[in-house]
Amino acid sequence: MHEQLATRNMDLHILDHRLRVTSISKNGLVNFTHPLIKLIFLRNRTRCKFFSLTETPENYTVVLDEEGFKELQPSEHLQVESSIWLPLNVVSNGNASSSSQAVGVTKIAKSVIAPLAQQHVSVFMLSTYQTDFILVREKDLSVVISTLEEEFSIYREVGGESFPVHCQDFSNGLQKNGKDAMQPTVHPVLIPQNQFCVMSLDPDTLPSIATTLIDVLFYSSSPKEDTQSPPSQELDCIKFFSFSLIDGYISLVMDTEAQRQFPADLLFTSSSGELWRMVRIGGQPLGFDECGIVAQISQPLADSDISAYYISTFSFDHALVPEEDIVSVTDMLQHQRKEPATS
Repeated sequence: MHEQLATRNMDLHILDHRLRVTSISKNGLVNFTHPLIKLIFLRNRTRCKFFSLTETPENYTVVLDEEGFKELQPSEHLQVESSIWLPLNVVSNGNASSSSQAVGVTKIAKSVIAPLAQQHVSVFMLSTYQTDFILVREKDLSVVISTLEEEFSIYREVGGESFPVHCQDFSNGLQKNGKDAMQPTVHPVLIPQNQFCVMSLDPDTLPSIATTLIDVLFYSSSPKEDTQSPPSQELDCIKFFSFSLIDGYISLVMDTEAQRQFPADLLFTSSSGELWRMVRIGGQPLGFDECGIVAQISQPLADSDISAYYISTFSFDHALVPEEDIVSVTDMLQHQRKEPATS
């Protein structure tokens, strides 16, 4: 009952953005530096309101609204996932939740992510310094609403105003999304050694870090990954950097080595120098149609009340957990892989 009451104080907002999820290959980045610099630094020159760029060892994942997407020219180096995605956001309609509670994807694991996985709705997660965005395909929206409307008051944002929505507002109603729930694949995880920070920045100070940001994003050479060696449980370090500019708010995720290149007084973080470790999900690129990948990680974290930021990318998923919890998280996830009966 307490759980029911807790989520009833939460609203689910379907935000006023229609998003594309794209990937730029590493060797094709040079073809996109101009539009990306425009999208990052020249907000007044583009009508883009939702932009996120994440570098991983494989590629650059760019999530952006239709206005921003117009800036990217078709190219053999650009892969575009075919769906339109809508970002959902859970908002407390009472007081802001107390800071002692777990933050990030953990807060919404049981109430949003698990129910959607059970309905075979694929989600793409983007946690930022400010909030967590749950991206769902536009075509799944009626299933999303009917699945979550018992738990949440659901609103659709249009032109800055919020309107309540209900399942019956959608003529196609609840299509049961597929057959009985299949046991989802339990994906392998890798835990690199880097320590990460989740930070923000006043957009007005963006010009003063422009050269550093361009350097880190476009010119930093990562240590060559040895693609021949099989992945081991422990990776030394991994190239991972994420920049989001969404509705005027900036969020940055970087490792401590990249952080040292930025002026310390401009970047701010929620608590005194909190450091995070990464759990990277997937042995092979994950694809977009599989459901339950986020739930695989977020559910056990929620059960243990461990905070986590979660960033999906074109090929793999990434959860960031507090450094002091990494040992227990590793044990938990290894146990989970041994748990399911092998067919």
